[in-house]
Amino acid sequence: MEKKVCLGKIVAAHGIRGEVKFSCYTRLPFAAGKFGAVETEDGSKKFQIKVVGKASSNVRIQIKDVTDRNTAEALVGTEFYVDRDVFPDLPDEEFYQMDIVGLKVCLKEKDNVIGEVIGFYNFGAGDIIEIKISGQKATEMLPFTKAYVPTINIDEGYIIVTSATMIFAKDDEA
Repeated sequence: MEKKVCLGKIVAAHGIRGEVKFSCYTRLPFAAGKFGAVETEDGSKKFQIKVVGKASSNVRIQIKDVTDRNTAEALVGTEFYVDRDVFPDLPDEEFYQMDIVGLKVCLKEKDNVIGEVIGFYNFGAGDIIEIKISGQKATEMLPFTKAYVPTINIDEGYIIVTSATMIFAKDDEA
């Protein structure tokens, strides 16, 4: 089964000719139209899209056969997905965030699994990973730097973290 990646979602209609504002989750929002046909998560609907401009923090897109505001408004909230394999391979030591999320997290060595990466964020001061610690309700966040995450093995499905002092606090000790 192919892994699907969410490119973003329609957040509003724009104008009267069927354009929509699209919140794009890729690093380069204007590239959203370069991945070919997009589809809904369940694959039931497919769309041809073209990026036609910028609208505040979003991009404006035209969807083939959507030519009026009412049809555009009916699509608000729709997320667009593409197959993972449409993304180009990256050089060594570069990774797509979508490939990091879901990996096992190991403390200092491969066999010491402590959780799973459940999120990837950047609030302005650098990349951060969110880790769901096994057996705990709370999650932890660590900087996504070589100092904290020296090993990433996507093929085998794990990362190694070097610092986890806050990880072993029990939920009831907080």
